[in-house]
Amino acid sequence: MKIKKKIYILLFTVLGILVQFLIHALVEIWYIGLLLKDFPSYGLGLSWDNWLMIHNVGAIILFLGGAILGFWQGKYWWKRIYGLGLDITNQN
Repeated sequence: MKIKKKIYILLFTVLGILVQFLIHALVEIWYIGLLLKDFPSYGLGLSWDNWLMIHNVGAIILFLGGAILGFWQGKYWWKRIYGLGLDITNQN
């Protein structure tokens, strides 16, 4: 049963990373669209090089956040669904 738990948590971690990629892509598509439409207004006084740095740092932070959140959710739902002492036969 140990291997089942590890695979379960690993898959939740992968799910967290995938969801993070989707959120990251949607935010970037939206904001890059604004930058291309009117860079002086939405550029916040930063250059394209600065925006690239923000992207790189943000990508790392979001990746780690997605992995950590996925790992945490995997552990949480494993305990919630398969936790010891859980009696599913007595449902009043």
